[in-house]
Amino acid sequence: MRSDRLERIRRWQQRYVDEGKYPGSSLLIRRHGKEQYFHTAGLRNIEESLPFTRDTLVRLYSMTKPVTSVAVMSLLEQGLFHLDAPVSDFLPEFNDMQALIPEAGHISQTEPCAVPTLQQLLTHTSGLSYPFNPGLLPEVMAKEDLLFKPDHGSLAPMVTRLARLPLAFQPGTRWEYSVATDVLGRVAEVVSGKPLGRLLQEVIFEPLGMSETGFQPPSGAGSRFASLYTPLAGDALALNSAETGTDSLRPTDSYPHSPFWQAEMHSGGGGLIGTIDDYMKFTEMLRCRGRCGDGFIISPQTSDFMMQNHLSGDIASMGPQSFAEQPMEGMGFGLGGAVVLDPARARCPGSVGDFSWGGIASTFFWLDRQLDMSVVFLTQLAPSSSYPSRPELKALVHGAIAE
Repeated sequence: MRSDRLERIRRWQQRYVDEGKYPGSSLLIRRHGKEQYFHTAGLRNIEESLPFTRDTLVRLYSMTKPVTSVAVMSLLEQGLFHLDAPVSDFLPEFNDMQALIPEAGHISQTEPCAVPTLQQLLTHTSGLSYPFNPGLLPEVMAKEDLLFKPDHGSLAPMVTRLARLPLAFQPGTRWEYSVATDVLGRVAEVVSGKPLGRLLQEVIFEPLGMSETGFQPPSGAGSRFASLYTPLAGDALALNSAETGTDSLRPTDSYPHSPFWQAEMHSGGGGLIGTIDDYMKFTEMLRCRGRCGDGFIISPQTSDFMMQNHLSGDIASMGPQSFAEQPMEGMGFGLGGAVVLDPARARCPGSVGDFSWGGIASTFFWLDRQLDMSVVFLTQLAPSSSYPSRPELKALVHGAIAE
């Protein structure tokens, strides 16, 4: 990678800070297993002028999803279930499911449907949704505060509440970003007999040396935990809101008072806290086809299987009506993350097959086996739809590759 072109990335990171878009950021690039670039810019806490550093802890939010998905696949490798198993085999509250009829005008307008399978949960084709999506089901979820937040109790009762609602559509017929990975986290608890946090610790974090990743900041983290900011005047998680405020960096979860310190909820879809080096260890494991030292977290075959497109076409062809962390045209979806099918249709430089996902606080990662490269970008600005930082970053990184 050319040093003069990597300098463009430094200027880009600083420009986002200078223009009041991001409080601060860090970026780490590894290629052929070696560090090619690391840089931080700006602050992790504006109010106390604390710099964004390499050991800054951030809310990973939906970058938790690939981690949970790997844990689920590690259980699959033990022969504990198969992907076509209905979720009701493990969570009986999902028996006798109903789905909204097409063009339903009220939440009561439903019809019987099949129980979603584990594969449909992994690919966001289950019929579940998120409160911030458009539609009847999201409206009811928002009204009932059905979001797996750190201070919303524990996982099992929240999943039980969710199961009482109808699905947004017949499973397998559409793609909609959803709380499905949170439900998968509960399945993993039932199958393994362990809380999700302990399962992730034993299966992924300890073997990879991810000592600072968990559902709460590590003991003694103190001010290393970044604050979260938003340009919105209202709820930072109101992804479809145009209600921008006068302050582009309004604090919405200041680190001293964050509910993550006492998090009870083990949200497999969005609850993890971690550092850039920890998440790079996870990303590099995927790039190296599941390898961890002399062993494997998941086998090379399972890793390859996860990073194939499991949809019938791209995401756009599945009629999505939801927010997503990635483009939808030219992008497929594997088990826990997006897969590039056609960089030209995605309108972003990349390689066919590169695997990625992001979080609502504008964090992002991708791995590219063709280029033998892993990239992790961290910041703390919600929602992630605020600025086009992800395609800009991909263009900058690809523009720095000399061979």
